Amino acid sequence: QVRLVESGGGLVQAGGSRTLSCIASGNIISFNTMGWYRQTPGKQRELVASMSTRSRINVSDSVKGRFTVSRDNTENEVYLRMSGLKPEDTAVYYCTLGQGNQAYWGQGTQVTVAS
Repeated sequence: QVRLVESGGGLVQAGGSRTLSCIASGNIISFNTMGWYRQTPGKQRELVASMSTRSRINVSDSVKGRFTVSRDNTENEVYLRMSGLKPEDTAVYYCTLGQGNQAYWGQGTQVTVAS
């Protein structure tokens, strides 16, 4: 059992910055990947960024250069630092942890970017 809790969502002006945090707890093994997906109504959930415990990073082209993913391996936390936010970044952002052949998901946190 793994539990993920996101925080940091809210309303931000276009061009602004905001940081999301996610804390994982439970039966977490030493090698895993944590990251962020986002979803808007009528759209498929899409990968934003992810980072493994060995610092392998994947970042979506749509946010590359604007968003940065980082993590604290000791405390099983992952962060998403967002800057240069655009209205199209508005979505529910979900934290995820993958280990072995299993994936776990947080409840999501809403990010709204106002023009």
